[in-house]
Amino acid sequence: MLKQISVKTLPRDIFTGVIIALVSIPISMGYAQITGLPAVCGLYGSIFPILIFGLLSSSPQFIFGVDAAPAALVGSWLVSQGIALGSPEAIEIVPVITLLVGLWLVLFSIMKAGRIAAYISTPVMGGFISGICTTIILMQIPKLLGGSSGTGELPELIAHIIKVCRESFQPMSLLVGGAALAILLLGKKICPKLPMAIFIMAGGAVLGVTGFAQRFGIKQLDAVEPGLPAWHLPAVTFQRIGDLLTVSLTVAAVIMAETLLASGSFANKNGYKLRDNREILVYGLGNLAACLTGCCPVNGSVSRTAMGEQYGGKSQVMSIAASVTMAGILLFCTGFIGYLPVPVLTAIVISALLGAVEFDLAHRLFQQDRKELLIFLGAFAGVLFLGTVAGVVIGVMLSFISLMIKTANPKRSFLGVIPGHEGFHSLERNTYAVPIEHVILYRFSSNLYFANVNLFINDLEQAVKPDTKCIVVDSGAVCNLDITAADRIEAYRKTLNRSGIELYFASHIGALNDRFRELGLSGWVEHGYVRRTIPAALKNAGFEPPYVLESPERELPDPQRAGNPTRMEFEWAFGTHAEEEMEQYTAALLQNIDENAAPEEQLSGILRAKGVWKDVSDSDQEELLTHLQKHIRELSEKLHLKENEIEEAIEARRMKLALRLMKNNPKAAEAVRTYNQNYEASLREQEPNLYETLMQYRRQSLEHLEQMHPEYSDIIHTFYENEKTTGE
Repeated sequence: MLKQISVKTLPRDIFTGVIIALVSIPISMGYAQITGLPAVCGLYGSIFPILIFGLLSSSPQFIFGVDAAPAALVGSWLVSQGIALGSPEAIEIVPVITLLVGLWLVLFSIMKAGRIAAYISTPVMGGFISGICTTIILMQIPKLLGGSSGTGELPELIAHIIKVCRESFQPMSLLVGGAALAILLLGKKICPKLPMAIFIMAGGAVLGVTGFAQRFGIKQLDAVEPGLPAWHLPAVTFQRIGDLLTVSLTVAAVIMAETLLASGSFANKNGYKLRDNREILVYGLGNLAACLTGCCPVNGSVSRTAMGEQYGGKSQVMSIAASVTMAGILLFCTGFIGYLPVPVLTAIVISALLGAVEFDLAHRLFQQDRKELLIFLGAFAGVLFLGTVAGVVIGVMLSFISLMIKTANPKRSFLGVIPGHEGFHSLERNTYAVPIEHVILYRFSSNLYFANVNLFINDLEQAVKPDTKCIVVDSGAVCNLDITAADRIEAYRKTLNRSGIELYFASHIGALNDRFRELGLSGWVEHGYVRRTIPAALKNAGFEPPYVLESPERELPDPQRAGNPTRMEFEWAFGTHAEEEMEQYTAALLQNIDENAAPEEQLSGILRAKGVWKDVSDSDQEELLTHLQKHIRELSEKLHLKENEIEEAIEARRMKLALRLMKNNPKAAEAVRTYNQNYEASLREQEPNLYETLMQYRRQSLEHLEQMHPEYSDIIHTFYENEKTTGE
């Protein structure tokens, strides 16, 4: 921690710590009441636990203290046990829970349990936290209405709100609390760096001091006696020890997972590393300190950490300053606390909770991954309707179900060769890739196990043809397989062998060969059924480059239906969005034009420009030229040249590309021609005026180019005979 301290940032860190302490007053008091303790216990939990965390944590900016998740867990458990919040029994038993939570966390640290957090996904934790925050908000709403806090799950909470509205509704309480909440929410939007909660708290104190709150029946907090808390061990009772161990284990697990995930998120965003097991130990020590002052369990606070980041805090001096400030308040400034109206305190708590609800995550999941959104909603609904533990269990179960579905139906594809290009390419992703004759190349992008081996074999069975002689599995993504998969694949290999077909695995890591041996398949390695590369497997089966491809004279795919075969790199990168990305890329290139360069040099520079690609293939360049033609007027304005001069430069560049394509890949050259003809037919139908203009410029350009560059003559007659002679 000391390494993070800087003389330059020290004043700001201290100021931020003071702000955090002041804001923590109403928040900590509110959460303490949720756990069934007197409000002042929340202030006690904001001294020594946060001080220990500041001195020992490896996080330079995370803030520790009384917070939502443990408060909700403890409060809901008390209600389920029939223990009234604020009762002597609650005041006695909550510190015992805190003690056990601290011991569990120390044990977790010794067991190096930090890795467990990796198994709780972001949607599960987001849904869990959002469910807890929503539950607490619903618990707090009756206090805005003039009643007492609610308990239980969603149905009970709604019923309690309705009951309060009928029996003890205080309009002035709602007016004061609602106004405070509105100001807090508006302040977050308009002045996010202004500690509005402090001003609201001060305004609430004024209402109490002037007697306004008492005159209109608005409840106020109990007065707080000045002085620091006395340290003492809680009175451990064995009457409920089984239940206490269960709830404390749950709270400890939540504190560990939530705080590790949240602090890890801040660490990743700000470029530093955490020592997970040390952090867990610090969480444990903080809770042990909290139990000695009769406080509830404490954990990391996302809202206060975000506030510290907002005000520019850079080190755990913030925590130390907040701890010292809170101690000073308890020693010298407790008088004003008894004047605070409960609706104002409640508004501050609700505002903080609304900031912790993962609205942004839910929106992001809605846009990016609806399946992950279901996991989020499952955890959220589980907490609301069934309780916090059930919410976590439901979320984790949904996560594992989703994982099973993904691994049981992984990405896979059949591969082929693109003439003139190295390697093996997906037939689905690259419309100009062609299978090798008598060979099946198959890529399986997952480990093989009982849930997906049938899919693996079914894919190959459907692909086998009467003339198939060899199957090569690109197993680069296969790192492991189980005994079920091994037995099924071995049986299938023997079936293939009886049909004269050889099965190979290639390109996988060496450790997979060890796994083959462990599962009794040592013969695969010894007899060469596994090879280091796909070409080695093909060579072993009698196939060597240049490979004979299937149907060399087959009809070319329809570009409108199957995708543009000239768009090799863009199609590989963007799939079905290649056309849209190509147009965006073209528009971006037009923004970086050197207006002093010659037209053809300008086009060469555009095609070599740094953008999505530093260099694109000849085929992709050909299509870029087609897209540039659509922007011919814009090019003319930027380069201060006539449109026919731009067109001639485009055609000159196209001739060079066509010569290279005819030499290196005649088939691709034919595909270019077919695509251009289809594209121009579509342009003639959709934009006839632009089409006629381009064709007029093209005829002039081709005539001039043929005169200036006789070497282009054959290409011009091959590719553009109709345009040159008839203009069609």
